[in-house]
Amino acid sequence: MNKDLEKYAHIPLKQIQNRVWRTYEGGALIDRWKKTSPEVDGAMPEEWIMSTVTARGNNRPEDEGLSLIETEDGIIALKELINSNVELYLGKALADKFGTTGVLIKMLDSKERLTVQVHPDKDYARTVFNSEFGKTESWYVLNTREIDGEKPVVYMGFKKHVTREEWRLHFENQNIQGMLDCLHKIEVKPGDAFMIYGGVPHAIGSGCFLMEVQEPTDYTMRVEKTTPNGLTIGPELIHQGVGEEKMLECFHYDNYTLDEALEAWKITPEVLDSSKEFTLRTLFNKKHTNCFGLSELLLDGSHTIKGSSTFYAAVIYSGEGSMMCNDKEYTFSQGDEIFISAAISEITFVSKEPSKILLCYPPN
Repeated sequence: MNKDLEKYAHIPLKQIQNRVWRTYEGGALIDRWKKTSPEVDGAMPEEWIMSTVTARGNNRPEDEGLSLIETEDGIIALKELINSNVELYLGKALADKFGTTGVLIKMLDSKERLTVQVHPDKDYARTVFNSEFGKTESWYVLNTREIDGEKPVVYMGFKKHVTREEWRLHFENQNIQGMLDCLHKIEVKPGDAFMIYGGVPHAIGSGCFLMEVQEPTDYTMRVEKTTPNGLTIGPELIHQGVGEEKMLECFHYDNYTLDEALEAWKITPEVLDSSKEFTLRTLFNKKHTNCFGLSELLLDGSHTIKGSSTFYAAVIYSGEGSMMCNDKEYTFSQGDEIFISAAISEITFVSKEPSKILLCYPPN
C-alpha cells in the first residue's frame, strides 16, 4: 500500500480528457460537450472514462485508454491510485471479487457507421480469452445529428430469417449490405436507452452521440474487413487473434421480430426519487444486468448521495455547481468526469444552473 496516494480516496477526483483512437471517424459532439473549439470529427471519436484498461490495436501508444488524474503530486493514472489501496478506493466486496473497477465508461460520437460487430459473453470470454469479463454494454443516447441527410439509427439482433450459414456466407463474401439487412434497423433519439448483451450482433449508425457503460474489456469481433469510410481493418481487430472460425462462434444466432428485439433490449428509465430540486432516474440496473449500473440526476437545487460501500463516477453532461465532500467544497461543470471512491460516505451536489449528472456504477 502507498500511504501517500491513499489521501486521494477522500476527495472527488476529476479525470483529464482521455480521447482514444478507433477505426471510425467522429468526435465533434464530444468537443461540443467539452466546450472545446473547433468541433472536429477525426480518428479519436471516443472519450474513455474511469478506465483502468488499455485500448487494443497495433502501433498504438502503450497506455492509450488509461484514465489520468491531476493531483497535487502531479498527473497519476487512476489505476495507480486504486492499486495503492484497492479496498479503500473500490470497496471491500469489489476488491475481493475483482481487484479492479469491473466497469468501463465511454462517450462515443459517430460521424460514420461503426462496423457490424459482436462482443463476447462471459462464457466465451472466459474460455477464449481467459478473462473474467466479457463485453456486455449499454447505450444511452445523449444527442444526435443527421450526417449526409441520414437519420441516426442503430442496428441490433438477427431478424427471423437469418441462419448461421447465411451469416457465414455474407462474411466470406464481404456482403456488407447483406449483413446489415440481417439486423434490425432502429431510428434513435436523445433519451433512448438499450442493453447490448454479449453475443448480440450490432452496429451504431452515423450521427449518434451516446454514453456506453460496459464491462471493462476492449474485445470486439468485427465482420467487416473495411470500414464504411474505406479503412482496411487488420486481422487483430477482426478476430482478436483467435481466428475467423472462432470469431463467428462469438455470435448468438437467436432470431427476433422487431417488437421482440425492442422488448428484449430497449430500456425505459424509471424515477427512483424526486423533489422540487431534483429527479433521480435509473436507466440500467440489476433488472437488466449485474455487470454495471447507470442513473441520471436532474438537479436544480441540491441533492445528497449517500455512499454504498463502493465507488461510482459522476459525469457532468450539462450544468455547473459545487460538491460538498468531507466539509470541503469542490466545483463541477459541464464535461467533468469525476471518480468518487468507496471511502467517501456522502457527497452533496448543489447546482449553480440546472444540471444533468450521469451516475455510473460498478458490478452489482
